Amino acid sequence: MSQLLEELLDARRAARPCALATVAATSGSVPRHPGAKMIVYEDGSISGTVGGGKFESLVIAEAIDCLARKEPLLKTWPLREDRPDSFGAICGGEVTVFIEPQLPACRLLIVGGGHCAQAIAKLAAECGFHVTALEDRENILEQCAAAHRRLTDPAPAYIAAHDWDKTDALVIVSRHYDIDREALAAALRRGGLGYIGMIGSRRKVRQVYDQLKTAGITHDQLATVHAPIGLDIGADSPAEIAVSVLAEILMTLRGKSGRPAKE
Repeated sequence: MSQLLEELLDARRAARPCALATVAATSGSVPRHPGAKMIVYEDGSISGTVGGGKFESLVIAEAIDCLARKEPLLKTWPLREDRPDSFGAICGGEVTVFIEPQLPACRLLIVGGGHCAQAIAKLAAECGFHVTALEDRENILEQCAAAHRRLTDPAPAYIAAHDWDKTDALVIVSRHYDIDREALAAALRRGGLGYIGMIGSRRKVRQVYDQLKTAGITHDQLATVHAPIGLDIGADSPAEIAVSVLAEILMTLRGKSGRPAKE
């Protein structure tokens, strides 16, 4: 059990999707008893066992499907031949298995390590995001303590080297206009992110957009960017800006309107 738990933690730390299959109930003659567990990865590899044979292969197939659908499943398999849904097992009992997708936390990449980045990282971690901060000044990066990973890698290269999906978010809040522009260009060229936001005045945003258009970035690509970043709540301090930014990220990733709940 402890080994499987450690493996689940390793998978979470590595952002590797998997499903946990647990024997929830049994009756009659069965290969494993309630509490038996198995980890199933997206490629069909496993750790642990819920019984082996054809039955286990069916559980693995269901677990992979649960990962794709991102939904849990409670299902009973008959291990005897007198049931119309029998698959040929002759143990004589039946097994109910609970399959739980173990999906990685949504990823938030923050370009920058200053006061706003630190506040955003802290609140995002509390909201369940896996936070990575990119900042080339090591002494500043150390202060971004809430980030799960703190790296000095150049933002454009890091963004271009990774695969992103619609559950991932990018927040660009660096100290310099040029860093922000190049990070944004890399993100738009790479694609896949569910949210991209850049801090700055409307004048700065216009200048960045004009330069990126000259570099081949299209109007439609720029239209996906949230800049200036955050919801308009009159935010002033880094903590208030973090609230504004996280609210916008959650609204966007979850497809919500941002309207007051009373409406």
